[in-house]
This record gives sequence, C-alpha cells and structure tokens, in this order.
Amino acid sequence: MSELIPTKPYMLRALHEWCVGNNLTPHLIVEVNAQTRVPMAYVKDGEIVLNINYSATKDLHIDNDSVVFSARFGGVSQNIYVPMSAVRGIFARENGQGMFFEADPEQEEVPFLADDAKENAEPVENKEELIKSKKPVLKIVK
Repeated sequence: MSELIPTKPYMLRALHEWCVGNNLTPHLIVEVNAQTRVPMAYVKDGEIVLNINYSATKDLHIDNDSVVFSARFGGVSQNIYVPMSAVRGIFARENGQGMFFEADPEQEEVPFLADDAKENAEPVENKEELIKSKKPVLKIVK
C-alpha cells in the first residue's frame, strides 16, 4: 500500500470552509522558515499570523503541499507561499475556535534565521536542548 496523504491539508481546507461558511475570519498561524515566502516585516518570534479570508486574499489555493495566495501588506501586493509543514494552526479570529498542529519532524531540521543572521550564526551542537529551550507559543482553545 502506498504512503497515505497527511490529514493536515484536508483539515485546513475544512476549517477554512467552516469559518467562511459561518461568516468568521480564518487566520493561519505559520512558523517562518527558509521555505516560507511571507513579508518579513510582519514576522514576530519566528511566526506570522495571516488572514486567509477570501476578502483579504487573491487567488487563494490550499493544496496538499502548500497554501499560496496574494495579499496586500502596507498597501503593497505580495505573493505568499507557505509549505504545509510550516502551518501551525488555523482559527477563527472572532472566537478563537480552530485546530493547531504539532511540528512536522522534517520541519525541525533547522530553525529559521534571517539572511543577515546566517552569517554570524554558530552551529547548534545539541538539537534537543534547542527544542526544549523554545517556549511554547500556542495554546489549545476549546
């Protein structure tokens, strides 16, 4: 039997549809890394929250591998690319209901470093210590 497609993209599409169907505003929590294409000026603590309502995006496409769309940031149109492995959650802005995902194993390879920080970066000797030292930034809302 071939490898199954992960459930995350299906859940993401379903919760996006649920938000839109209930006149709620879907927001995507993204862990920014070298593969994501988002406006860096809006990244905080390695994450960005994106409004993915149809009224805030153009050409929104959520497939099994990524979330792609165009949106305006500070009046400037930007193309956004978020690999599915970087998606940490989706929730409704109005009531906080949604779903949050655990980090993908392949995502934990290297933490994101801005281009200027890469030059001065020191190698990480103990990956487990680095992961344990990061404070959790998400909480489950019921």
